Amino acid sequence: MMRRLQSHDWSLKMSFAEFRTQYLVRFWSPIPALLALGVASAYYFAITGTFWAVTGEFTRWGGHIAALLGFSPQQWSYFQLIGLNGSPLERIDGVMIIGMFAGALCAALWASNVQLRWPTSKRRLAQGLIGGIIAGFGARLAMGCNLAAFFTGIPMFSLHAWAFMLTTVIGAWIGVKLCLLPFLRTPLRLDTAPSSLFADTAKLARRARLQNRLGLLVAVLVLGFAVWRFEASLVLGLAVLFGIFFGAVIERGQICFTSAARDLWTTGRTRIAYGILLGMVVACLGTFGAIALGATPKIFWMGPNAALGGLLFGIGIVLAGGCETGWMYRAMEGQVHFWVVGIGNIIGGTLVAIFWDELGGALALPYPKINLLEYLGAGTGLLLSLAGLMLAMLLVYLNARRFAVREGLARWMINRICHWIYGGNIARTTLLPPLKPWLT
Repeated sequence: MMRRLQSHDWSLKMSFAEFRTQYLVRFWSPIPALLALGVASAYYFAITGTFWAVTGEFTRWGGHIAALLGFSPQQWSYFQLIGLNGSPLERIDGVMIIGMFAGALCAALWASNVQLRWPTSKRRLAQGLIGGIIAGFGARLAMGCNLAAFFTGIPMFSLHAWAFMLTTVIGAWIGVKLCLLPFLRTPLRLDTAPSSLFADTAKLARRARLQNRLGLLVAVLVLGFAVWRFEASLVLGLAVLFGIFFGAVIERGQICFTSAARDLWTTGRTRIAYGILLGMVVACLGTFGAIALGATPKIFWMGPNAALGGLLFGIGIVLAGGCETGWMYRAMEGQVHFWVVGIGNIIGGTLVAIFWDELGGALALPYPKINLLEYLGAGTGLLLSLAGLMLAMLLVYLNARRFAVREGLARWMINRICHWIYGGNIARTTLLPPLKPWLT
């Protein structure tokens, strides 16, 4: 009997160990993660009445800082437009973002993935700050980032989000070209310190146990915070829970829109791009249902601000190395570079708020807000939005084929040359592996 109980206890421990390794330690596939985010974002809109967004709230944080410095941001027209009432603890976006940070931190701690990491070059810190400012400025000029003017903006059926998405991809291409300039290339530095892969296994196990306990502590605290917000409002409490989910999923799935946009021009990799587009497909369907039941979509101006904002955002996220979701989860993993990117985002958004009278008057306010469901009809607007996302997936596939053809041609030429010189297939084992980065 005792043996049976011990055996059962051992199997339970093994099952938990397997579960932890599979779902808490290993990174998740980005496509299912983005599908889950698309579904959750639609429910978030239906329940809270607003979309999943972060840069508007970060700009409000900049407004609070400006107030502490003696300014009167409540009188600025930009904050009269997006609101600056209360504190982050009293706003839906504010508590949701707190939940996001906590969710990402919990996920990183449970994976033992939190470690203070400094960039290899101080130049990267300056680049991160400048890129963050440009990205934050572009995002708020267009009234949204890779979320509100992209991932959750297109499912709102606001035409401006399509302009933002297109110009963000173009801006990413410009950003890639800028990063290839000599003064922006990070010098290669070989670290003589031993890799953590060869650290003492007992030390790694102690670190994992400590981070597991810290993750549990953070989870208890953020759930307590959610309970406290539930006492104030059902919507605020639910916003915290949604934020925890969003943060945990983006950290475990390593969801960064910068990677998707940059890879289109550098490697042709498609997984994150496909995941983003499929996530928007399911979000469109869910959001359409919520609108049909009476929810009001968030529609913004289809003016030059959307195109220019997307262009600046694309450039900025590539220079900085991360978008809004990307820098948030990486900051929670202890990557100091992305703390600086986040500060840059707040500065960039606040600059738009300061100069909104001039910027908005010329680039946004004179132009119409185009709701595709009203302009084209509900059914036509939904079908055209889905068709546009399908077309985008086709273009991503054709772009990937371009890289595959180039690599295949190079591989064939190297094989032919090596066969002529050496005979056999020596190229496959000696030359192709080191040349692969150059082929892509």
